[in-house]
Amino acid sequence: MSLFDLTGQVALVIGAAPGGLGERASIALADHGATVEVADIAGAALRVDVTDEASVAALFADVVARHGRVDIVVNAAGVMLRKPYDETTLEEFEHVVRVNLTGTWLVGRAAGQAMTPQGSGRIVNLTTVYAERVGPVPESAYYASKAGVANVTRALAMELGPHAITVNCLAPGVFYPTQMTAALAEDPERLAWFSGRTMLGRLGDPATDFAGPLLLLASPASSYITGQVLYVDGGWSAW
Repeated sequence: MSLFDLTGQVALVIGAAPGGLGERASIALADHGATVEVADIAGAALRVDVTDEASVAALFADVVARHGRVDIVVNAAGVMLRKPYDETTLEEFEHVVRVNLTGTWLVGRAAGQAMTPQGSGRIVNLTTVYAERVGPVPESAYYASKAGVANVTRALAMELGPHAITVNCLAPGVFYPTQMTAALAEDPERLAWFSGRTMLGRLGDPATDFAGPLLLLASPASSYITGQVLYVDGGWSAW
């Protein structure tokens, strides 16, 4: 059997509305044999609000009721706020943290509870190349929340490891175009700077550069990998 064969696996991708990396994840998983359910706050077959405990619980209950199990969970839900620190309100800061960090924990908790009885599972969270650094754009809430995603991934990996459930994190660099980076089209100088910042001299292509790393962490190929942050950034984080 291929290490990347997901035949018979049930996958749930959260944050899978059109135009984002979550949508790319759902396509890659389906292409490799998984039965894929997609959810988002809008624009997907199933609705979920990752900031709402009851909404997350209801989503997992629905998927498990219809399929009997969930083997793979990809959490790509996230928001960004590009705003100077002294113009960011407390409410705005807390909203970003609640979606990106608290939402990751709520999804991870529900996934762990669903997977523990079956004694197996793969959880893949999405953070960013800025998980351990900041960039040239003022977005303190985003940086803080995504750093937290990396460490909550490690914490869940520790607790779920005894149940043969792996929890890992993808840290993409700038992938273009996606729903989140589309606005860069209006700022060609910044787009060029981002490209030049990588060792490969280009931005990530959502159509070709994301599926491989995602499939690694979602498949049997990563059965002995957990608690890790995998940077998919063209070398950005290496210098």
